[in-house]
Amino acid sequence: MHHHSIGQEKNEYIPDGTQGEQLEVLDSAKLPAKWRDKRWRLFPGRYSTFKFGGGFLYEFAGYSQDETGKRQMDSIGSALEPQFAVRDFRITASGQLKTKRIISWKLGLMYDGPSRSWFVRETGIMIDVPELWGKFFIGRTKEGFSMNKVMVGYAGWTMERQMAIDVIPILADGLKWLGFLPKQRIFWNLGMYGDWLSKTQSFSTFHRQVAVRAGWLPVYSASDGKVLHVGVNYRYGEPVNNEMRLSSRPEANPAPKFIDTEKFASNYSNHFGGEAYFNSGPWMIGSEMYMHRFNSSAANDPVFVGGDVVVSYMITGETRPYHTTTGILGFVPVKRPAFKGGPGAWEVLIRASTLDLNGGNLQGGKFWRITPMVNWYLSKDVRFELAYGYGVLDRFNLNGTTHFFQSRIQFTLL
Repeated sequence: MHHHSIGQEKNEYIPDGTQGEQLEVLDSAKLPAKWRDKRWRLFPGRYSTFKFGGGFLYEFAGYSQDETGKRQMDSIGSALEPQFAVRDFRITASGQLKTKRIISWKLGLMYDGPSRSWFVRETGIMIDVPELWGKFFIGRTKEGFSMNKVMVGYAGWTMERQMAIDVIPILADGLKWLGFLPKQRIFWNLGMYGDWLSKTQSFSTFHRQVAVRAGWLPVYSASDGKVLHVGVNYRYGEPVNNEMRLSSRPEANPAPKFIDTEKFASNYSNHFGGEAYFNSGPWMIGSEMYMHRFNSSAANDPVFVGGDVVVSYMITGETRPYHTTTGILGFVPVKRPAFKGGPGAWEVLIRASTLDLNGGNLQGGKFWRITPMVNWYLSKDVRFELAYGYGVLDRFNLNGTTHFFQSRIQFTLL
C-alpha cells in the first residue's frame, strides 16, 4: 500500500486514513496498473469514484481464575465462560467526487457481535482545505482523542484498545478539522460534536463535546520509517441527562465488564492525556496516559486515571507506516505474503495497561493486565492473533487474578 508522506502528490492513489477507518480515496485517472484487476470492487464512476470493502473478526477467549477472582465474578453477577464469538463484521464504501477541490466521502456499517445489532460507523464527507493547512470532515467520526482510539481498530497491534480510553465514546457526530504543517512537522485535529443524530446509539453517552489532539514529530523520515511522535489530548464533555456510568471489559471482548462505577450524577467532564511513540525499522515503542475528571458534587468530583506501555518487534523486518495527515500508525505492510509462498509478516509484542475507576466516593474497581502476544499477518487482508493475558482485579476489597487465553482471525478488504 502507498501511504501519505510529506510532499506526496495530492491526487495520487493513497489510503485516506484521515478518520482512522483507512478507506482509500481513488482518482481513477491515476490508478496504478496493479489495481486494474480489482475492478470488481472499484468503479471509476461518472460523478465520483466508488470503492467498497469490509472486514470480519472471529475470536476465542478462555479464562483461568483463582478462587478470589471467582468470588469477584459472583459479586459482578457474571461467570467467565470460554467462548467462540463474532467480534464484528463491517461493510464500507468510499469515493472521491470529480470536482476541482478534492472532496471525498465514506460510508460504514458494522454488525456488532456482543449486542447483535447494526450500527452506522464512520460516515461523512471530507473536504480538502489547503488554505487552512488541512481538511474538514463532516459526519460521524472518531472524536480525535488518543492515537490508539483514532487508529483503525483492525490496524491496532493488540486485540483490543487499552482500557483507559474506554471512557471516551468510539464515535461522535459533528465537525472535525485536521491539519499538518510539513516544515514544522506539527499535526492537529479539533472536533466539535453533538448528539442530535445519535441519541439512541449506545456509544452516545455525551450530549455535546469538544476534543483537541495536537502533536509534533521531533524525528520524521519517510524513507526509512523512523518516527518520534509526541502528542497531547484535551476533551470537554457534557454527559447525557447529567449522568454517567463508566465501565470496562478486561481487554477481552466476550468477557463481562470487570470494573464499573454504576451511574453517578455529573454535568461536565475534562479529560487530559499524553501520547508518545517511537517507530524505527522493525521496532515500535509507545505509551499513552490519561486522566478523566468528572464534575460531580454527589460523587465528590471523581478523577480516574489509566494508561499503557507497549513494545513491538517485527521479526520479518517490516516497518509500521505512519500517516502524517492524521498522526496515526497504519496497517503493517506484508512484503512476502503466505499465499504467495512467503512467511507473511510476524510480530511479537508485550503491553502493560491499567484503568483505575476508584475516584471521589466511587468504588468502580481497578484492573491491570500484562499481555504478551504474537501477530501473524498472512497477507495484507488476513491476520491471525494469539495472546495471553495476566490480569489482577482490585474490587470488592479483594484482589483476584485471571489468566486470559485469546485468539482471533481477521479478514479485511479496505
